Amino acid sequence: MKNFGRLVFTLVLAISINLGFAQNFLENELNQNKTYILLAHPTVQNIETIHFMLNNNILLLSDVEFVGVYSAAESYDYSKSIALIEKPEMNRFHLQKINGDENQSKIYKQNDWTIIFKQLFDHSAGIFFFGGPDIQPELYEQKNLYSVVTDPNRHLFELSFLFHLLGGKQNASFIPFLNEKPGYFVTGFCLGLQSMNVASGGTLTQDIPAQTYKKMNTEETLKLKKDQLHRNYWQEISPDTMLMGINFHPIQYTAHPFFLKKVKANKKVSPVVLSSHHQSIEELGKDLIVTATSMDGQVIEGIQHRLYPNVFAVQFHPEVPALYKEGKKLKYAPTDTPKSYYEIISEEGREFHRKYWEAISKAIKSSIRLQKMK
Repeated sequence: MKNFGRLVFTLVLAISINLGFAQNFLENELNQNKTYILLAHPTVQNIETIHFMLNNNILLLSDVEFVGVYSAAESYDYSKSIALIEKPEMNRFHLQKINGDENQSKIYKQNDWTIIFKQLFDHSAGIFFFGGPDIQPELYEQKNLYSVVTDPNRHLFELSFLFHLLGGKQNASFIPFLNEKPGYFVTGFCLGLQSMNVASGGTLTQDIPAQTYKKMNTEETLKLKKDQLHRNYWQEISPDTMLMGINFHPIQYTAHPFFLKKVKANKKVSPVVLSSHHQSIEELGKDLIVTATSMDGQVIEGIQHRLYPNVFAVQFHPEVPALYKEGKKLKYAPTDTPKSYYEIISEEGREFHRKYWEAISKAIKSSIRLQKMK
């Protein structure tokens, strides 16, 4: 019985050591001769998304590895991500768990995370911020009117990291990391755009139907034009199990040259994008410029940083694998004919999305070149 107890203890200890090793990239796996890109909130889905983009020649990078970074206090169970990256085909992925004081009053200044943020910045060429739930409004000095906050510690961590990278209106004396490497790559999708805006001192519209269009219930919201809806509200009143949870709508470019010059998008086309959000940028953060909007101009769909050319984000979701391959057929409204996401965006939309990923790839390569020149 004693031997069995020792065996169990040894197995538990081995698992604990392995889990700790797998979550401490900087101490155990950093190779000065390799190039790394960071992934905030490295869930299984987000890691698999980047893996899909690489394997399907959508994210055009070779000899680059990825480090998932996250707060120890987040609600997500990262043991799933640890198990995923142990697979042989996932050997380009690593993880870094970060401990620190989850203090809301310190996120826009030097804090317990500052040193490790700087280490990660120094040893990487860029970072992705992904989609997710609502940010707590007190972090942009508003009362909570329509926000549903399910992972507050994730937001504290990501907003603080973005503030350290870009700076913001909240603390004018803080010198952002990118002053040292202005070509460093930073991008975000959906929540990632909102986080970039809040971290740099901007605010959010907490609910687009209620605050932008004055629609106070689902039935009234569904009377809006489909182009004005940024997620699918039909699923709130219909029992149809084939309804998609998102909406597709076109966007339009502003006079800013980002999409026409950097993405090389067709200026005659208003591309259809996948949209899944109910919040949007209200007041812009420090040094952010609008690159795209909804067709009625009421919702900001893209931003770029005024000073840092490889910092940009979009409110939509170009990272969803179903946009690039045939998949399950679903409906937007109960009376619609089921279609796949691949069909809905059409060849015209797929060309736009691939060009957007080419722009991401070029921005990362630009950041890598500038880093190697230093």
